[in-house]
Amino acid sequence: MTVENLRRDFFERNPVICAREFIGCTLGLGRTRGIVVETEAYSEIGDPACHTFKRPAARVFLAQHQAGSAYVYLNYGMHWLINFLVKSDSGNGFVLVRALDPSEGLDLMRRRRKQSKPELLCSGPAKLTQALGINGHHHGCDPLNQNEWLITAPMCKTGIEVEVSVRIGISRAIDYPPRDSC
Repeated sequence: MTVENLRRDFFERNPVICAREFIGCTLGLGRTRGIVVETEAYSEIGDPACHTFKRPAARVFLAQHQAGSAYVYLNYGMHWLINFLVKSDSGNGFVLVRALDPSEGLDLMRRRRKQSKPELLCSGPAKLTQALGINGHHHGCDPLNQNEWLITAPMCKTGIEVEVSVRIGISRAIDYPPRDSC
């Protein structure tokens, strides 16, 4: 069965809708990949937790890049996190990928993470970037047009129950917009 990467129009929607529908998609870089099981949406306007609220560079990034571009940043000066740029008439922003269920390249992920338990390889946003080998070099890249990346729609939507909760690890606007997981 041939699986194709998501098209750009997937990321040309409201951040909350995009974050919710990103659950169940496959995200991969190189030989490593996993199923997206947790995301968070960040809205450009009115969201104090979004980088665009206080960081001019984030606003410039949004203006200069197309939907689906990788917004990778160093969190607390220690951990790389990956977001995908979302742009639409109903709102711009970012989708943070918070967790994956690892599916391929587990040996490489184990070495990168120095962790043997599969359930702990990608169980947080910093863990999954380390496991997949995502770093600052990937900031601004267009994963939709690069062969090393894989971002596919869910093989089957049946049985995916998305739960919504407050966002994690932030102190401002924790309940707007929601965090999605399965």
